[in-house]
Amino acid sequence: MKSNGRGPREIRCPTCGKPVDFDGRHFPFCSERCRLVDLGKWFNGEYAIPAEEDQGEEDAPPSA
Repeated sequence: MKSNGRGPREIRCPTCGKPVDFDGRHFPFCSERCRLVDLGKWFNGEYAIPAEEDQGEEDAPPSA
């Protein structure tokens, strides 16, 4: 377990919530299955990084 100066801290798998081994092969996930489930969510668009749209981009003429 990792210490944050106030005692040991437990990290949990973001997919299933099980405790994760810091030295584990699939960190921060508990298993390959959970890692692939998370990757699938990215591919399916369930996770997205918000982007700012340019205000003038729609009205600008296409560049040649």
